[in-house]
Amino acid sequence: MGVGMKEMVLLKFHLHHFILVQLFLLATSAHELHGSILDRRQDPIEMDSHVSSMIPGIPPLGAPQPLLPLLAPSPLVPFTNTSIPKLSGFCPLNFTAAESLMSMTAIDCFESFAPLAANIICCPQLEATLSILIGQSSKQTDMLALNRTLSKYCLSDAKQILIAQGAIHSLTQMCSIHSLNLTEASCPVKDVNEFHDIVDTSKLLVACEKIDPIKECCNQMCQNAILEAATKIASKGSDLLSLDGPHVLPEHSTRINDCRTIVLRWLSGELDPFNAKKILRGISNCNVNKVCPLVLPDVWHVAKACGDGINNKTVCCDAMEVYVSHLQRQSFLTNLQALDCAETLAMKLQKSNITEDVYSLCHVSLKDFSLQVNSQEAGCLLPSLPSDLTLDTTGISFSCDLNDNIPAPWPSTSQVATSACNKTVNIPALPAAANGQSCLQSDYMLFPLLLAFSLLLMTRG
Repeated sequence: MGVGMKEMVLLKFHLHHFILVQLFLLATSAHELHGSILDRRQDPIEMDSHVSSMIPGIPPLGAPQPLLPLLAPSPLVPFTNTSIPKLSGFCPLNFTAAESLMSMTAIDCFESFAPLAANIICCPQLEATLSILIGQSSKQTDMLALNRTLSKYCLSDAKQILIAQGAIHSLTQMCSIHSLNLTEASCPVKDVNEFHDIVDTSKLLVACEKIDPIKECCNQMCQNAILEAATKIASKGSDLLSLDGPHVLPEHSTRINDCRTIVLRWLSGELDPFNAKKILRGISNCNVNKVCPLVLPDVWHVAKACGDGINNKTVCCDAMEVYVSHLQRQSFLTNLQALDCAETLAMKLQKSNITEDVYSLCHVSLKDFSLQVNSQEAGCLLPSLPSDLTLDTTGISFSCDLNDNIPAPWPSTSQVATSACNKTVNIPALPAAANGQSCLQSDYMLFPLLLAFSLLLMTRG
Protein backbone atom coordinates (compact mmCIF):
# COMPACT_ATOMS: atom_id res chain seq x y z
CA MET A 1 0.00 0.00 0.00
CA GLY A 2 1.59 3.26 -1.09
CA VAL A 3 1.78 6.03 1.47
CA GLY A 4 3.24 8.83 -0.56
CA MET A 5 1.32 12.00 0.08
CA LYS A 6 0.36 13.98 -2.98
CA GLU A 7 -1.66 17.13 -3.24
CA MET A 8 -5.02 16.74 -1.52
CA VAL A 9 -8.24 17.17 -3.42
CA LEU A 10 -11.11 18.99 -1.78
CA LEU A 11 -14.73 18.78 -2.77
CA LYS A 12 -17.03 21.46 -1.48
CA PHE A 13 -20.78 21.00 -1.38
CA HIS A 14 -23.49 23.40 -0.36
CA LEU A 15 -26.51 22.20 1.57
CA HIS A 16 -28.90 22.45 -1.36
CA HIS A 17 -26.48 20.28 -3.33
CA PHE A 18 -26.97 17.40 -0.92
CA ILE A 19 -30.71 17.71 -1.34
CA LEU A 20 -30.22 17.35 -5.10
CA VAL A 21 -28.00 14.31 -4.60
CA GLN A 22 -30.73 12.71 -2.51
CA LEU A 23 -33.34 13.74 -5.06
CA PHE A 24 -31.24 12.04 -7.73
CA LEU A 25 -30.96 8.83 -5.71
CA LEU A 26 -34.68 8.81 -4.96
CA ALA A 27 -35.60 9.56 -8.55
CA THR A 28 -33.46 6.77 -9.95
CA SER A 29 -34.87 4.35 -7.43
CA ALA A 30 -38.40 5.43 -8.24
CA HIS A 31 -37.72 5.00 -11.93
CA GLU A 32 -36.48 1.46 -11.37
CA LEU A 33 -39.55 0.65 -9.33
CA HIS A 34 -41.70 1.76 -12.23
CA GLY A 35 -40.03 -0.42 -14.83
CA SER A 36 -37.00 -2.29 -16.00
CA ILE A 37 -33.61 -0.68 -15.90
CA LEU A 38 -32.84 -1.69 -19.41
CA ASP A 39 -34.74 -0.71 -22.50
CA ARG A 40 -36.02 -4.08 -23.70
CA ARG A 41 -36.31 -2.84 -27.25
CA GLN A 42 -32.65 -1.87 -27.59
CA ASP A 43 -30.59 -4.04 -25.23
CA PRO A 44 -30.22 -7.72 -26.08
CA ILE A 45 -30.08 -8.55 -22.35
CA GLU A 46 -33.54 -8.49 -20.84
CA MET A 47 -33.90 -7.82 -17.17
CA ASP A 48 -36.46 -9.67 -15.16
CA SER A 49 -39.28 -7.43 -13.91
CA HIS A 50 -38.26 -8.65 -10.50
CA VAL A 51 -35.74 -5.84 -10.01
CA SER A 52 -35.57 -6.31 -6.28
CA SER A 53 -33.30 -9.33 -6.58
CA MET A 54 -30.68 -7.11 -8.13
CA ILE A 55 -31.02 -3.74 -6.45
CA PRO A 56 -30.37 -3.63 -2.71
CA GLY A 57 -32.85 -1.74 -0.60
CA ILE A 58 -35.66 -1.72 -3.17
CA PRO A 59 -38.70 -3.86 -2.37
CA PRO A 60 -40.46 -6.12 -4.90
CA LEU A 61 -42.73 -4.32 -7.33
CA GLY A 62 -45.77 -5.94 -5.77
CA ALA A 63 -45.19 -4.23 -2.43
CA PRO A 64 -43.65 -0.82 -3.04
CA GLN A 65 -42.72 1.31 -0.08
CA PRO A 66 -43.53 5.04 -0.07
CA LEU A 67 -40.76 7.39 -1.09
CA LEU A 68 -40.73 10.04 1.59
CA PRO A 69 -39.57 13.56 0.70
CA LEU A 70 -36.40 14.82 2.32
CA LEU A 71 -36.82 18.21 3.93
CA ALA A 72 -33.82 20.48 3.67
CA PRO A 73 -32.77 22.67 6.59
CA SER A 74 -32.19 26.32 5.90
CA PRO A 75 -28.60 26.75 4.72
CA LEU A 76 -26.17 26.61 7.65
CA VAL A 77 -28.86 27.51 10.20
CA PRO A 78 -27.89 24.65 12.55
CA PHE A 79 -24.31 25.92 12.65
CA THR A 80 -24.79 29.67 12.68
CA ASN A 81 -27.73 29.74 15.05
CA THR A 82 -27.75 26.52 17.07
CA SER A 83 -30.96 25.61 18.83
CA ILE A 84 -30.98 24.93 22.55
CA PRO A 85 -31.18 21.18 23.22
CA LYS A 86 -33.54 19.87 25.89
CA LEU A 87 -31.31 17.98 28.29
CA SER A 88 -32.34 15.64 31.09
CA GLY A 89 -30.22 17.25 33.77
CA PHE A 90 -29.25 13.81 35.09
CA CYS A 91 -26.26 12.93 32.90
CA PRO A 92 -22.89 13.31 34.72
CA LEU A 93 -20.84 13.61 31.53
CA ASN A 94 -19.14 16.96 30.95
CA PHE A 95 -20.36 17.95 27.48
CA THR A 96 -19.08 21.50 27.92
CA ALA A 97 -15.47 20.36 28.36
CA ALA A 98 -15.82 18.38 25.13
CA GLU A 99 -17.46 21.19 23.19
CA SER A 100 -15.04 21.14 20.26
CA LEU A 101 -15.28 17.36 20.03
CA MET A 102 -19.07 17.50 20.03
CA SER A 103 -19.05 20.18 17.32
CA MET A 104 -16.74 18.07 15.16
CA THR A 105 -19.03 15.06 15.61
CA ALA A 106 -22.09 17.13 14.66
CA ILE A 107 -20.36 18.19 11.43
CA ASP A 108 -19.16 14.65 10.66
CA CYS A 109 -22.74 13.44 11.16
CA PHE A 110 -24.32 16.34 9.29
CA GLU A 111 -27.96 15.71 8.39
CA SER A 112 -27.63 15.52 4.61
CA PHE A 113 -24.21 13.89 4.34
CA ALA A 114 -24.11 11.32 7.15
CA PRO A 115 -25.91 8.45 5.35
CA LEU A 116 -23.48 8.69 2.44
CA ALA A 117 -20.40 8.01 4.59
CA ALA A 118 -21.83 6.62 7.82
CA ASN A 119 -19.38 3.77 8.34
CA ILE A 120 -16.34 5.83 7.28
CA ILE A 121 -16.79 9.15 9.07
CA CYS A 122 -19.92 9.65 11.17
CA CYS A 123 -20.23 6.41 13.16
CA PRO A 124 -16.52 6.01 14.01
CA GLN A 125 -16.48 9.64 15.15
CA LEU A 126 -19.62 9.19 17.27
CA GLU A 127 -18.26 6.03 18.91
CA ALA A 128 -14.96 7.78 19.67
CA THR A 129 -16.79 10.78 21.13
CA LEU A 130 -18.87 8.66 23.52
CA SER A 131 -15.78 6.74 24.62
CA ILE A 132 -13.87 9.96 25.27
CA LEU A 133 -16.75 11.52 27.21
CA ILE A 134 -16.91 8.52 29.57
CA GLY A 135 -13.13 8.22 29.77
CA GLN A 136 -12.69 11.87 30.70
CA SER A 137 -15.52 11.57 33.21
CA SER A 138 -13.72 8.69 34.93
CA LYS A 139 -11.16 11.17 36.25
CA GLN A 140 -13.83 12.40 38.65
CA THR A 141 -15.96 9.27 39.08
CA ASP A 142 -13.32 6.49 38.91
CA MET A 143 -15.83 4.61 36.78
CA LEU A 144 -15.32 3.53 33.17
CA ALA A 145 -19.00 2.84 32.56
CA LEU A 146 -22.42 4.32 33.31
CA ASN A 147 -25.21 2.43 34.98
CA ARG A 148 -28.25 1.59 32.88
CA THR A 149 -30.33 4.52 34.10
CA LEU A 150 -27.63 7.15 33.53
CA SER A 151 -26.68 5.62 30.18
CA LYS A 152 -30.18 6.32 28.87
CA TYR A 153 -30.06 9.93 30.00
CA CYS A 154 -26.54 10.49 28.66
CA LEU A 155 -27.14 8.95 25.25
CA SER A 156 -30.31 11.00 24.89
CA ASP A 157 -28.52 14.19 25.95
CA ALA A 158 -25.59 13.58 23.61
CA LYS A 159 -27.97 12.97 20.75
CA GLN A 160 -29.96 16.12 21.50
CA ILE A 161 -26.80 18.24 21.61
CA LEU A 162 -25.58 16.87 18.29
CA ILE A 163 -28.96 17.23 16.58
CA ALA A 164 -29.18 20.83 17.80
CA GLN A 165 -25.91 21.45 15.94
CA GLY A 166 -27.10 19.89 12.70
CA ALA A 167 -26.48 16.15 13.09
CA ILE A 168 -28.88 13.68 11.52
CA HIS A 169 -31.92 12.86 13.67
CA SER A 170 -31.55 9.11 13.16
CA LEU A 171 -27.96 9.27 14.43
CA THR A 172 -28.06 6.46 17.00
CA GLN A 173 -30.19 4.19 14.81
CA MET A 174 -27.92 4.71 11.80
CA CYS A 175 -24.83 3.84 13.87
CA SER A 176 -26.58 1.08 15.88
CA ILE A 177 -25.69 2.68 19.20
CA HIS A 178 -27.89 1.95 22.20
CA SER A 179 -27.77 3.05 25.82
CA LEU A 180 -26.35 -0.35 26.81
CA ASN A 181 -23.24 0.58 24.81
CA LEU A 182 -22.45 3.20 27.47
CA THR A 183 -22.49 0.63 30.30
CA GLU A 184 -19.93 -2.07 31.10
CA ALA A 185 -22.26 -4.65 29.48
CA SER A 186 -20.79 -8.09 30.30
CA CYS A 187 -17.31 -6.86 31.30
CA PRO A 188 -16.67 -7.60 34.99
CA VAL A 189 -14.41 -4.56 35.53
CA LYS A 190 -15.44 -0.92 35.39
CA ASP A 191 -13.66 0.61 38.38
CA VAL A 192 -10.49 2.52 37.47
CA ASN A 193 -8.57 1.31 40.53
CA GLU A 194 -9.47 -2.30 39.82
CA PHE A 195 -8.42 -1.78 36.21
CA HIS A 196 -4.99 -0.61 37.40
CA ASP A 197 -4.64 -3.68 39.64
CA ILE A 198 -5.19 -6.08 36.75
CA VAL A 199 -3.70 -4.38 33.68
CA ASP A 200 -0.11 -3.37 32.99
CA THR A 201 -1.16 0.20 32.25
CA SER A 202 2.40 1.41 31.52
CA LYS A 203 2.75 -1.19 28.77
CA LEU A 204 -0.67 -0.27 27.39
CA LEU A 205 0.16 3.44 27.29
CA VAL A 206 3.53 2.89 25.60
CA ALA A 207 1.84 0.87 22.86
CA CYS A 208 -1.05 3.25 22.31
CA GLU A 209 -0.22 6.83 23.26
CA LYS A 210 1.14 7.42 19.75
CA ILE A 211 0.29 5.33 16.71
CA ASP A 212 0.97 5.51 13.01
CA PRO A 213 -2.51 5.05 11.50
CA ILE A 214 -1.06 3.18 8.51
CA LYS A 215 1.48 0.96 10.27
CA GLU A 216 -0.92 0.19 13.13
CA CYS A 217 -3.32 -1.58 10.80
CA CYS A 218 -0.52 -3.99 9.87
CA ASN A 219 1.64 -4.43 12.98
CA GLN A 220 -1.34 -3.94 15.35
CA MET A 221 0.90 -3.03 18.29
CA CYS A 222 -1.73 -0.91 20.02
CA GLN A 223 -4.58 -3.24 19.08
CA ASN A 224 -2.72 -6.25 20.48
CA ALA A 225 -2.04 -4.38 23.72
CA ILE A 226 -5.74 -3.45 23.95
CA LEU A 227 -6.76 -7.07 23.32
CA GLU A 228 -4.33 -8.31 25.97
CA ALA A 229 -5.70 -5.85 28.53
CA ALA A 230 -9.30 -6.66 27.58
CA THR A 231 -8.66 -10.41 27.92
CA LYS A 232 -7.12 -9.91 31.37
CA ILE A 233 -10.03 -7.95 32.80
CA ALA A 234 -12.52 -10.23 31.05
CA SER A 235 -10.93 -13.22 32.81
CA LYS A 236 -11.75 -11.89 36.27
CA GLY A 237 -13.63 -14.66 38.07
CA SER A 238 -13.19 -17.12 35.18
CA ASP A 239 -10.56 -19.31 33.51
CA LEU A 240 -10.72 -17.34 30.27
CA LEU A 241 -6.95 -16.91 30.04
CA SER A 242 -6.42 -20.66 29.97
CA LEU A 243 -8.51 -21.08 26.83
CA ASP A 244 -6.96 -21.05 23.37
CA GLY A 245 -8.66 -19.63 20.26
CA PRO A 246 -10.78 -22.62 19.14
CA HIS A 247 -12.10 -23.16 22.68
CA VAL A 248 -13.24 -19.59 23.31
CA LEU A 249 -17.02 -19.66 23.57
CA PRO A 250 -19.20 -16.96 21.95
CA GLU A 251 -20.08 -15.52 25.37
CA HIS A 252 -16.38 -15.23 26.15
CA SER A 253 -15.77 -13.39 22.89
CA THR A 254 -18.61 -11.04 23.74
CA ARG A 255 -17.13 -10.40 27.17
CA ILE A 256 -13.70 -9.68 25.72
CA ASN A 257 -15.25 -7.28 23.21
CA ASP A 258 -17.17 -5.50 25.98
CA CYS A 259 -13.96 -5.25 27.99
CA ARG A 260 -12.17 -3.87 24.95
CA THR A 261 -14.59 -0.94 25.15
CA ILE A 262 -13.59 -0.44 28.79
CA VAL A 263 -9.91 -0.40 27.79
CA LEU A 264 -10.59 2.22 25.11
CA ARG A 265 -12.37 4.40 27.68
CA TRP A 266 -9.43 4.10 30.05
CA LEU A 267 -7.08 5.20 27.26
CA SER A 268 -9.43 8.09 26.46
CA GLY A 269 -9.19 9.24 30.07
CA GLU A 270 -5.38 9.07 30.11
CA LEU A 271 -4.94 11.08 26.91
CA ASP A 272 -6.24 14.54 26.09
CA PRO A 273 -9.43 14.49 23.98
CA PHE A 274 -7.64 15.49 20.77
CA ASN A 275 -5.05 12.71 20.95
CA ALA A 276 -7.62 10.23 22.23
CA LYS A 277 -9.72 10.92 19.16
CA LYS A 278 -6.72 10.33 16.86
CA ILE A 279 -5.98 6.99 18.51
CA LEU A 280 -9.59 5.75 18.54
CA ARG A 281 -10.29 6.83 14.96
CA GLY A 282 -7.00 5.31 13.81
CA ILE A 283 -7.83 1.95 15.39
CA SER A 284 -11.41 1.89 14.14
CA ASN A 285 -10.23 2.82 10.67
CA CYS A 286 -8.26 -0.42 10.47
CA ASN A 287 -11.54 -2.31 10.77
CA VAL A 288 -13.36 0.08 8.41
CA ASN A 289 -10.88 -0.62 5.62
CA LYS A 290 -10.95 -4.41 6.07
CA VAL A 291 -14.34 -5.04 4.52
CA CYS A 292 -16.50 -3.96 1.62
CA PRO A 293 -19.58 -2.17 3.01
CA LEU A 294 -21.58 -2.42 -0.22
CA VAL A 295 -24.49 -4.77 -0.74
CA LEU A 296 -23.54 -6.72 -3.86
CA PRO A 297 -26.67 -7.77 -5.78
CA ASP A 298 -27.01 -11.06 -7.62
CA VAL A 299 -24.76 -11.24 -10.69
CA TRP A 300 -26.97 -13.50 -12.82
CA HIS A 301 -27.44 -11.03 -15.67
CA VAL A 302 -23.68 -10.33 -15.82
CA ALA A 303 -23.02 -14.08 -15.83
CA LYS A 304 -25.51 -14.45 -18.69
CA ALA A 305 -23.67 -11.83 -20.75
CA CYS A 306 -20.06 -12.62 -19.78
CA GLY A 307 -19.99 -16.24 -18.61
CA ASP A 308 -18.67 -19.33 -20.41
CA GLY A 309 -16.47 -17.22 -22.65
CA ILE A 310 -17.31 -13.73 -23.82
CA ASN A 311 -18.98 -13.86 -27.21
CA ASN A 312 -19.95 -10.21 -27.38
CA LYS A 313 -17.78 -7.63 -25.60
CA THR A 314 -20.38 -4.87 -25.95
CA VAL A 315 -23.14 -6.95 -24.41
CA CYS A 316 -20.87 -8.04 -21.56
CA CYS A 317 -19.65 -4.52 -20.76
CA ASP A 318 -23.18 -3.11 -20.96
CA ALA A 319 -24.21 -5.66 -18.33
CA MET A 320 -21.23 -4.74 -16.16
CA GLU A 321 -22.06 -1.04 -16.51
CA VAL A 322 -25.64 -1.62 -15.39
CA TYR A 323 -24.49 -3.69 -12.42
CA VAL A 324 -21.84 -1.22 -11.28
CA SER A 325 -24.27 1.71 -11.67
CA HIS A 326 -26.30 0.28 -8.77
CA LEU A 327 -23.23 0.09 -6.55
CA GLN A 328 -22.54 3.74 -7.31
CA ARG A 329 -25.72 4.79 -5.53
CA GLN A 330 -24.95 3.26 -2.15
CA SER A 331 -22.25 5.23 -0.35
CA PHE A 332 -18.84 6.80 -0.50
CA LEU A 333 -15.94 4.37 -0.04
CA THR A 334 -12.34 4.71 1.04
CA ASN A 335 -9.81 3.62 -1.56
CA LEU A 336 -9.08 0.44 0.41
CA GLN A 337 -12.78 -0.36 0.75
CA ALA A 338 -13.12 0.00 -3.01
CA LEU A 339 -10.26 -2.45 -3.43
CA ASP A 340 -12.02 -4.89 -1.09
CA CYS A 341 -15.26 -4.47 -3.03
CA ALA A 342 -13.50 -5.05 -6.35
CA GLU A 343 -11.95 -8.27 -5.07
CA THR A 344 -15.20 -9.47 -3.49
CA LEU A 345 -17.20 -8.83 -6.67
CA ALA A 346 -14.53 -10.46 -8.83
CA MET A 347 -14.70 -13.65 -6.77
CA LYS A 348 -18.48 -13.56 -6.96
CA LEU A 349 -18.26 -13.28 -10.75
CA GLN A 350 -15.71 -16.07 -10.96
CA LYS A 351 -18.04 -18.38 -9.05
CA SER A 352 -20.62 -17.63 -11.75
CA ASN A 353 -18.31 -19.05 -14.46
CA ILE A 354 -16.85 -15.71 -15.58
CA THR A 355 -13.20 -16.59 -16.17
CA GLU A 356 -12.00 -13.61 -18.23
CA ASP A 357 -10.86 -10.35 -16.64
CA VAL A 358 -14.01 -8.28 -17.25
CA TYR A 359 -12.55 -5.39 -15.24
CA SER A 360 -9.82 -4.84 -17.83
CA LEU A 361 -12.14 -5.67 -20.72
CA CYS A 362 -14.73 -3.10 -19.58
CA HIS A 363 -12.28 -0.57 -18.08
CA VAL A 364 -13.62 -0.83 -14.52
CA SER A 365 -11.63 1.23 -12.02
CA LEU A 366 -11.77 1.42 -8.23
CA LYS A 367 -13.63 4.75 -8.43
CA ASP A 368 -16.49 2.99 -10.18
CA PHE A 369 -17.48 1.30 -6.92
CA SER A 370 -18.04 4.53 -4.98
CA LEU A 371 -20.70 7.21 -5.09
CA GLN A 372 -20.34 9.29 -8.23
CA VAL A 373 -20.01 13.07 -8.01
CA ASN A 374 -19.65 13.96 -11.65
CA SER A 375 -21.21 12.81 -14.90
CA GLN A 376 -17.77 12.20 -16.43
CA GLU A 377 -16.31 9.22 -14.58
CA ALA A 378 -15.71 11.03 -11.31
CA GLY A 379 -16.27 8.44 -8.63
CA CYS A 380 -15.22 9.81 -5.28
CA LEU A 381 -12.84 7.76 -3.12
CA LEU A 382 -12.23 8.96 0.41
CA PRO A 383 -8.76 8.53 1.94
CA SER A 384 -7.85 5.33 3.77
CA LEU A 385 -6.69 7.46 6.69
CA PRO A 386 -9.29 8.76 9.20
CA SER A 387 -10.89 11.95 7.95
CA ASP A 388 -13.42 14.57 9.04
CA LEU A 389 -15.68 17.00 7.28
CA THR A 390 -15.06 20.72 7.49
CA LEU A 391 -17.72 23.39 7.38
CA ASP A 392 -17.59 27.11 6.68
CA THR A 393 -20.03 29.72 5.43
CA THR A 394 -19.91 28.36 1.89
CA GLY A 395 -20.54 24.69 2.55
CA ILE A 396 -19.08 21.35 3.58
CA SER A 397 -15.66 20.20 2.36
CA PHE A 398 -13.98 16.82 2.46
CA SER A 399 -10.92 15.27 0.89
CA CYS A 400 -11.78 13.11 -2.07
CA ASP A 401 -9.80 11.39 -4.79
CA LEU A 402 -11.18 12.16 -8.26
CA ASN A 403 -8.05 11.81 -10.34
CA ASP A 404 -6.28 8.54 -9.50
CA ASN A 405 -7.70 6.13 -12.05
CA ILE A 406 -6.55 2.88 -10.50
CA PRO A 407 -7.76 -0.16 -12.48
CA ALA A 408 -9.80 -2.62 -10.46
CA PRO A 409 -7.62 -5.73 -9.95
CA TRP A 410 -8.89 -9.08 -11.21
CA PRO A 411 -7.66 -11.87 -8.91
CA SER A 412 -6.54 -15.25 -10.16
CA THR A 413 -9.01 -18.05 -9.54
CA SER A 414 -6.74 -19.56 -6.90
CA GLN A 415 -6.14 -16.27 -5.11
CA VAL A 416 -7.84 -15.60 -1.80
CA ALA A 417 -8.73 -12.11 -0.60
CA THR A 418 -5.63 -10.36 0.70
CA SER A 419 -5.28 -7.99 3.61
CA ALA A 420 -4.50 -4.33 3.05
CA CYS A 421 -0.92 -5.01 4.18
CA ASN A 422 -0.36 -7.59 1.41
CA LYS A 423 -2.11 -5.91 -1.49
CA THR A 424 0.01 -5.33 -4.56
CA VAL A 425 -2.06 -2.38 -5.85
CA ASN A 426 -0.43 0.94 -5.05
CA ILE A 427 -3.03 2.95 -3.12
CA PRO A 428 -2.22 6.45 -1.86
CA ALA A 429 -3.01 6.99 1.82
CA LEU A 430 -4.45 10.37 0.94
CA PRO A 431 -6.25 11.57 -2.20
CA ALA A 432 -4.13 12.85 -5.03
CA ALA A 433 -4.81 15.44 -7.71
CA ALA A 434 -3.37 14.76 -11.13
CA ASN A 435 -1.17 17.64 -12.28
CA GLY A 436 -2.10 19.63 -9.20
CA GLN A 437 -5.63 20.21 -10.39
CA SER A 438 -8.22 21.54 -7.99
CA CYS A 439 -11.53 19.75 -7.77
CA LEU A 440 -14.07 22.34 -6.76
CA GLN A 441 -15.92 21.81 -9.99
CA SER A 442 -19.07 20.27 -8.54
CA ASP A 443 -20.71 23.66 -8.05
CA TYR A 444 -20.92 24.13 -11.81
CA MET A 445 -21.31 20.69 -13.32
CA LEU A 446 -22.59 18.00 -11.01
CA PHE A 447 -25.79 19.29 -9.55
CA PRO A 448 -27.51 20.88 -12.54
CA LEU A 449 -26.91 17.58 -14.33
CA LEU A 450 -28.28 15.59 -11.42
CA LEU A 451 -31.36 17.76 -11.20
CA ALA A 452 -32.01 17.54 -14.92
CA PHE A 453 -31.52 13.79 -14.93
CA SER A 454 -33.75 13.38 -11.88
CA LEU A 455 -36.57 15.32 -13.55
CA LEU A 456 -36.11 13.34 -16.74
CA LEU A 457 -36.45 10.06 -14.88
CA MET A 458 -39.55 11.28 -13.06
CA THR A 459 -41.27 12.14 -16.31
CA ARG A 460 -40.38 8.90 -18.11
CA GLY A 461 -42.94 6.19 -18.05
